[in-house]
Amino acid sequence: MNDQKQHTTVTERFLDYISYDTQSSEESQNTPSTPGQTIFARHLKEELERVGLQDVVLDEHGYLYATLPATATGNSSPSRGLPPSGATIGFIAHYDTSPDSSGANIHPRIVRGYDGGDIVLSPGIVTSPKAFPELLSHKGEDLIVTDGHTLLGADDKSGIAEIVQAMAWLKAHPEVEHGKIRVGFTPDEEIGRGADHFDVERFGCQWAYTIDGGDVGELEYENFNAAVADVVIKGVSVHPGYAKGRMVNASLLATEFVDLLPADERPETTEGYEGFFHVTALTGVCEQARISIIVRDHDNHKFEWRKQLLKDMERMMNDRYGAGVVTVTLKDQYYNMKEKIMPDHQHVVDLAVRAMREAGVTPRIQPIRGGTDGALLSFCGLPCPNIFTGGLFFHGPHELVSIQSMEKAVEVIVNLVTVI
Repeated sequence: MNDQKQHTTVTERFLDYISYDTQSSEESQNTPSTPGQTIFARHLKEELERVGLQDVVLDEHGYLYATLPATATGNSSPSRGLPPSGATIGFIAHYDTSPDSSGANIHPRIVRGYDGGDIVLSPGIVTSPKAFPELLSHKGEDLIVTDGHTLLGADDKSGIAEIVQAMAWLKAHPEVEHGKIRVGFTPDEEIGRGADHFDVERFGCQWAYTIDGGDVGELEYENFNAAVADVVIKGVSVHPGYAKGRMVNASLLATEFVDLLPADERPETTEGYEGFFHVTALTGVCEQARISIIVRDHDNHKFEWRKQLLKDMERMMNDRYGAGVVTVTLKDQYYNMKEKIMPDHQHVVDLAVRAMREAGVTPRIQPIRGGTDGALLSFCGLPCPNIFTGGLFFHGPHELVSIQSMEKAVEVIVNLVTVI
């Protein structure tokens, strides 16, 4: 890796960024959770300085902030129906990659002019439109893929590359009028901690956008309400030969508890606005078992119902097997940012729609079946919808990104801040 290279295209930036292993870790209590993230953050800081951004700060928690000063301070055209250009807009992306798949020693390859057929990543590892029909909408484009043994890192280093490329373009074109722009890059988003130490006051924006979405045109301002349930089941272990009337097998009670969940409300049976329960872990022996369950729903009332159902299941099991056998501990994780964006900040979404259309991109407004840093930041007073990066099939070896989609994302970012 050549830290001194002056990148000129979004593709060059992206390929450089994914050469750094920034996989986060749920086991670590540090921030960032892994040393590789800190190494990359320092590299990115140096690049922002080379691009010419000001107030470049890497704080003690690994959060990186920078400023592109305004070139105009007047009002935007009333005919556009947009807020004053004097507003400070921010762009945010995360630099960690998912723990679900290795992010070390990534070997990318560019498939030029994708022909619509199978993409052989390595012998026996194929990305096929039969399994991934979304591929066909990118026929003729240049796709960056893996060798099938790691993830690619488009989530979210494509977002970082797009933001930096847009800032570099604006810096090189001072004749283009725009207001003050802030950028922020966060660690540990993939393990749910990306907004934990984000300094909204220091960021100093009226609103922002996370550049952390998927296929071209995606625009998201609503996401799941989210909670996690930790279920602990206490059993009684005795010699199985003398267990009648005495043994309480916690492992069997755990499977009984899971069977009480609605069978048609799982991730694999739901889509769109449908919520779910997802058992992420189940471990146990006769004496004790533990279940981890994530709870998701866009609708706040249904979200509360889901959490209450788990508490009702706890009561039902304890009535059957004895007080204190089952303990359900619930913790809310994040909430639907739509509550903080609509209707008071409708203009933030409208601006993104206009920026996409001006770039020749058809906006596809849809709910996130997950969460982003923007969801948490919206509840901290920073309205923060999510915009596409052009990546597909995140968190695994079939992950890829379209170069043309990345270029469109750069254009959208520029359009978002340009005063016309």
